[in-house]
Amino acid sequence: MFKRIVVPIDLAEIELAQPAIDQAVELAEASGGVLRLVNVQPLLPATFMDYVPADFDAAQEERAAKALEELAAGVRLPKERVSHVVRVGGAYHEILAEARAWAADLIVVGSHRPVMSDYLLGSNAKTIVRHAHCSVLVVRP
Repeated sequence: MFKRIVVPIDLAEIELAQPAIDQAVELAEASGGVLRLVNVQPLLPATFMDYVPADFDAAQEERAAKALEELAAGVRLPKERVSHVVRVGGAYHEILAEARAWAADLIVVGSHRPVMSDYLLGSNAKTIVRHAHCSVLVVRP
């Protein structure tokens, strides 16, 4: 089964992530696997840098790490089987890079029901499914 499971977390949409976390925990429990919660903070465009404090990026990463830590504490697995990381960059690029670097064998991603804008613009879940080097499970609420 799956031993190393990555779960991307959008901290702005925890309600989307929770079903994915629950499914990932179930799979990890069944196989004795470990979870890695991943949040990706977007790069701030250089044109905005004059309008934010000098430590803005570091503060954002720190807030995200704290939120992930709180989320990880609520996961019903032993603490040594749950880790988390904050990455900076494009969402699907960083999620795929983390899955590869961590040698994940499954990515469990939460996704909403597609709407017309998803067909025109695409979604992170779709891109992850298309380009992942491991299995991907898309969980819908």
